[in-house]
Amino acid sequence: MNQFLEFFSFADANVRYVTLGSVLLASSSAVVGCFTLLRKRALVGDAVAHAVLPGVCLAFILSGTKNPLILLLGAFVTGWFSLIVIDFITSRSRIKEDTAIGLVLSVFFGIGILLLTSIQHSGNASQSGLDKFLFGKAASLVGEDLITFSIVAVLLLVTTLVFYKELMLLCFDQAYAKTIGFPVRTLELLLTTLTVLAVVVGIQAVGVVLMAAMLITPAAAARFWTDKLKLMLVIAALIGAFSGVAGAFVSYTAPAMPTGPWIVLIVSMIAIASFSFAPKKGWFSRIARQRRNRRLILEENLLKLLYHLGEQKQDFFSPRSLPNLLERRNIPKDQARTGLDKLRRQGYVEKSKEGWRLTTQGQKRGRRVVRLHRLWELYLTQYLNLASDHVHEDAETIEHIITPDLEQKLMEELNYPQLDPHSAKIP
Repeated sequence: MNQFLEFFSFADANVRYVTLGSVLLASSSAVVGCFTLLRKRALVGDAVAHAVLPGVCLAFILSGTKNPLILLLGAFVTGWFSLIVIDFITSRSRIKEDTAIGLVLSVFFGIGILLLTSIQHSGNASQSGLDKFLFGKAASLVGEDLITFSIVAVLLLVTTLVFYKELMLLCFDQAYAKTIGFPVRTLELLLTTLTVLAVVVGIQAVGVVLMAAMLITPAAAARFWTDKLKLMLVIAALIGAFSGVAGAFVSYTAPAMPTGPWIVLIVSMIAIASFSFAPKKGWFSRIARQRRNRRLILEENLLKLLYHLGEQKQDFFSPRSLPNLLERRNIPKDQARTGLDKLRRQGYVEKSKEGWRLTTQGQKRGRRVVRLHRLWELYLTQYLNLASDHVHEDAETIEHIITPDLEQKLMEELNYPQLDPHSAKIP
């Protein structure tokens, strides 16, 4: 608790620099990463992160100093150039983008390692600590670094806000953007520049190896919580900021723990939690939804079966034994009993000594399922010209998801039909 209070009092200047720098880097990268993710160019961030290393080394060789502005300028040039090379390869050859990214990533990173090795053996005393760009060292941020990173982070956020509508349109409907006269190529270059800047400002915290995670992981986690871009940007920025603070705190309480990798580890744990527990798109939510859908299909199939049996003699309310039901449809006995019990609790069927029978409410619901099944069979035969003996399986699936609006539209399109393709009456 003492360490907690000491850290969050921010009395130590080093704590302030590291924490604020980490928050700015993580949140600004996360915002830009949202657009990169939505454009399905997540690997581009990894390519840029590895391509900035030769720029850092060249900037140091030419300037002889570790001034962060000069080093970041060199990183920006080679990072931006790597994207130009990727676009050139994909547009002028049959090589696909993922292959081009792999080529550029490995070549640029290899050149960077060669230059870094050369610098380390040059005897230049000022090269000490230059290798931190490989794995990052957020704990070494000082006031001068913080000013530089703050300027770049604010520039990223302001540019995103100013060009929000244009970038949104570029991500979701590029063809429409071209049609209404938007400068799509210019916007692509702008997004490329923002991506490179985001990577460049983050490499000193987490290094070139982990920077792709900082760019994409908060955006991927935020995507699981919302379908709205504005909210996604906010959530991604908050995830990035929290990870920055948490990583700095872990590094403060355990000095042997590096800040950058802990930031990535924490944001990755948040992403895993999002993948698992997000209310609509999470893994557990999907499992629960699949189970609900299976139960719904089972219940409607049982009601449809009872309706079909009643349809034969126009007697919908006579009891049917469970063996009689299972003879007509291949349903596991335990599942059938569970489904019938659920329908009984819902008031759709009743149980007596003779067996199971439909209630008035159950007869109406069963009739609707049968109607949807036969309407869809008729639609497939009339509009898609499928043979009548090839439409049953499709109708078995679609009958459970047709909404009342679509049902009405089917009735209108088919001119309120009386018979299905097998000459059975449509109820």
